[in-house]
Amino acid sequence: MKATYISYNLELKHPFAIAKFSRTSTPLVLLRLDYEGKTGYGEASMVPYMGESPESAKNFLEQVDWKRFSFPFDFADMVTYLDQISPGNPAIKAAIDIALHDLTGKLLDKPCYQLFGADPAKMPVTSYTIGIDTPEVLREKVADAKDFKVLKIKLGRDNDRELIRTIRSVSDLPLYVDANQGWHDRKKAIDDVYWLHDQGVVLIEQPMDKNDLEGNAWLTGRSPIPILADEAVQRLADMDQLRGAYHGINIKLMKSGGMFEAHQMIEKARSFGMKILIGCMSETSIATLAGIALAPLCDWADLDGPWLTKNNPFSNPHFVNGRYELKDLPGLGLEGPNTTLFYP
Repeated sequence: MKATYISYNLELKHPFAIAKFSRTSTPLVLLRLDYEGKTGYGEASMVPYMGESPESAKNFLEQVDWKRFSFPFDFADMVTYLDQISPGNPAIKAAIDIALHDLTGKLLDKPCYQLFGADPAKMPVTSYTIGIDTPEVLREKVADAKDFKVLKIKLGRDNDRELIRTIRSVSDLPLYVDANQGWHDRKKAIDDVYWLHDQGVVLIEQPMDKNDLEGNAWLTGRSPIPILADEAVQRLADMDQLRGAYHGINIKLMKSGGMFEAHQMIEKARSFGMKILIGCMSETSIATLAGIALAPLCDWADLDGPWLTKNNPFSNPHFVNGRYELKDLPGLGLEGPNTTLFYP
């Protein structure tokens, strides 16, 4: 197996602000694996708060013994092996996992979604994320989302209601809300939850600090809106402590280490009776297509990465009436002319 990888800077259409920071781009590492005449593509999106970088990703890749991977790929063994190389580093581990799944689909001549038994007819609508900004820019962002049927609004500062009122002045679409751990007072939080319920909010991600399990559980027990863990859950091992503290979880491949463990998390969440949102970081079509392959197994989707960026080097996934449409293409189904980017 031959591995080729490059750094790539993914530029955002608008500055992206959440409760605690803002950014205008996201560093990526794009991975290509060549094996028995087939090519698999993977991606590591390294948002600042996760602590990874192109340098750490490349250092990790240089430690991988690519000769140990042979078809049919043993993904459980892959997870164990990659975790033995170094703890953490979930984004670059996800890139490897995604590339191997892309290869698997191509070697079997099957789409990745079929590998997981996902039914294309059950594809949920996906939301368009709107970061914290001025009223004028918020209205511009809503206009950019004209092809979407759900908006996801970032909250967590002291002007949450103002932001929602601005959105409601130009849109009556259902809303998802992500507070990114920005709420701290329980009483104010539950008051805001009921107000948001009246504003048509469908779900709330990570309202309080990820380490405040009791506070989030208190809110979950009183909320008329599903409360989802986001920063509080990264990988499968995090899930047991969340049972009863949240109504559901947000799974992101860049946190879970890829598609294999994300699927395990989906199955465990179902065994707990929890709802599932499949989300994303700032991503190209590679990681987005990997998330799309699992989306029909989830209740909600927030897979808008390519739509928030200016320089996705591949064709955007097929998107119709607010939903992605899965094509009968082997592997991820990545399309576009720029796979030559992998050869500097």
